[in-house]
Amino acid sequence: MTDDLPLLQIGRGPAEQPEEAGGCGDACGCSAGAADDPGLDPLECGLDPDLAQLLLDAGLDPVQIEDIAHLAVEEDLDRGVDVTSVATIPDEAVATGDFTAREAGTVAGLRVAEAVLSVVCTDEFEVERHVLDGDRVEAGQRLLTVRTRTRDLLTAERSALNLLCRLSGIATATRAWADALEGTKTAVRDTRKTTPGLRALEKYAVRCGGGVNHRMSLSDAALIKDNHVIAAGGVAEAFARVRAEFPDVPIEVEVDSLDQIPPVLDQGADLLLLDNFTPGMTTEAVTLVAGRARLESSGRLTLDNAAEYAATGVDFLAVGALTHSSPILDIGLDLRAESGAGDADGADEAADAGKERP
Repeated sequence: MTDDLPLLQIGRGPAEQPEEAGGCGDACGCSAGAADDPGLDPLECGLDPDLAQLLLDAGLDPVQIEDIAHLAVEEDLDRGVDVTSVATIPDEAVATGDFTAREAGTVAGLRVAEAVLSVVCTDEFEVERHVLDGDRVEAGQRLLTVRTRTRDLLTAERSALNLLCRLSGIATATRAWADALEGTKTAVRDTRKTTPGLRALEKYAVRCGGGVNHRMSLSDAALIKDNHVIAAGGVAEAFARVRAEFPDVPIEVEVDSLDQIPPVLDQGADLLLLDNFTPGMTTEAVTLVAGRARLESSGRLTLDNAAEYAATGVDFLAVGALTHSSPILDIGLDLRAESGAGDADGADEAADAGKERP
């Protein structure tokens, strides 16, 4: 993978970066430009343009993903070098490695892993893409094959896997809920209980698993919860204040009893969050609302009772555990054993078969 702009060299301070450096970090020009020019093309970053477009098509900001990739690698190197790889692997050595699922699940974050590679690899790298984000995979299945300098591949390995395993774990957990709700009108969706700095990625992983996203931030929708009610002096009072201050923002209101529903409906709530309702109470709420607002269940939810809640007719099941408690999906990187290892010319000749350039 190559680019018109040289990538930032990991481990070099801002003063040491070339003025024309691409990529995000201390010397990045694209983030600063975005602040000054809201119309800045999101593809104008240090990633390969084709990869940046794939991220954009997935609903991800290529500049933000590049920032995350840099932060992950910089944390791992701590302004130094990969001492093990530098000491044990010749500088000119080239290798092919397979990102491989160690267990069955749903994959997410493959293009993010490529972004990590792109900020580390000092030479071109080639990828062969075997699956897509959102695909179900089996143990032992190859996901992505990469050929590049061996040192670079191993330096990027852990940062790429940390993100790929985390996102695939979220997608896998979400897929289990989506499967449990199959055939109903109810969708599983996430919350804002995300890892700081990784919200866009984790919510993307939820989408890959068949779930839908709740609000992305505090500014794109209002959610009136118990503390807002206490501060405002009541549910109706809180609703009225939000509507007056932000007339065009969708408003969701949390209720924990059936008698709170009528006044909120009268105010014109778009969505009601039924907090810790039993399935029986939820059925009553659906009847009471009669389609005047959407309904979301929260609390008491498990995979075992998901279908029972869905049968009440609610629109969403809110599952914070998707992003705050999902275990990773075990994925590893395996280097292929090749004859003539360390021979750059021989390695280059072996790189021709069937590799797709991103």
